[in-house]
Amino acid sequence: MKLLKTILSQAKIDDRDKYLSREFQQYGIYLAEKLQDLPHKALYIKMAKQQKREVLEEALSFVLDANARSKAKLFMWKVAQLNKAIDSQPEK
Repeated sequence: MKLLKTILSQAKIDDRDKYLSREFQQYGIYLAEKLQDLPHKALYIKMAKQQKREVLEEALSFVLDANARSKAKLFMWKVAQLNKAIDSQPEK
């Protein structure tokens, strides 16, 4: 029989998502990591909550394919551009 202390020391426990209770929070952190902009993770969490997911996914895909110095700035520009295009479409 093993001691509890040895079992816990061998187990890999990931406390990273300890305070993230909602899916949009996890997605916001994911965006911040992909864009290499962790100091502004609260902004990405807010965007994940308020923006349409397909807009964020398309902007992230665009940024990851591009070779940009500032991925975060390019991401914000692309999100604004996509939102403008959605707003200008006539409603059905």
